[in-house]
Amino acid sequence: MPIDGYKDLGLQETILKTIGLGKTFKGFSAVSDVNLDVTRGTIHALIGPNGAGKTTCFNLLTKFLEPSSGQILFNGLDITKERPAQIARRGVVRSFQISAVFPHLTVLENVRVALQRGLGTEFHFWKSGNSLNVLNERAEELLCEVGLADFAHEETLNLAYGRKRALEIATTMAMEPELMLLDEPTQGMGHEDVERVTELIDRVAKGRTILMVEHNMKVVSSIADRITVLQRGSVLAEGSYQEVSNNPLVVEAYMGTHGGDGA
Repeated sequence: MPIDGYKDLGLQETILKTIGLGKTFKGFSAVSDVNLDVTRGTIHALIGPNGAGKTTCFNLLTKFLEPSSGQILFNGLDITKERPAQIARRGVVRSFQISAVFPHLTVLENVRVALQRGLGTEFHFWKSGNSLNVLNERAEELLCEVGLADFAHEETLNLAYGRKRALEIATTMAMEPELMLLDEPTQGMGHEDVERVTELIDRVAKGRTILMVEHNMKVVSSIADRITVLQRGSVLAEGSYQEVSNNPLVVEAYMGTHGGDGA
């Protein structure tokens, strides 16, 4: 949906905002004074060299780590003190970490388990598996959306690596996230899988908001609407790929050092 469409619905243009976000470990500043604005309905990439603080930043946003300073606002509400489960219930869901993929279940069964949360039956272990059949239709829709319809009844451990990642995106989408956080979605993939997952992220982003940490600059340049560059835990630059890639500070700190493809 175009940004103007969100305005028409009375929704805030900024879905996620950090103000002076910081994290210190025994005197070492891993993240310092990070001011981040993620616009609703966009793909926002967080990039930077190794040790730049990208993963720490993600851990702060999902409260896997407690911030040492600053605030985190989601839809204008201060969520800085909230627990990870509360933040997930608000609609901030981190893929590849919160979403669980069970290797000995089928692809369809994995998505169905993720959908259980909507029924409020996730801890009803004594119930028959047949009680989940009502979720099959929605699970099949999600598998179609990520291109896994033909693998619905395949045992998950038999999937190729890139398709497992596609399944993880489907299980994350099953939780109806308002904001999806993707942590290194193409890490460890071959060229063909990278292209498939990049196209998938671009497709599922329609009508959603995605914040992702990504090391592959080809992926970032092809789908990111806005990019924030971190260096030594602080924001070095922000803008479109064109603006960031032409910034001399970024070229020196990141592109030049890593040939444009490291993280």
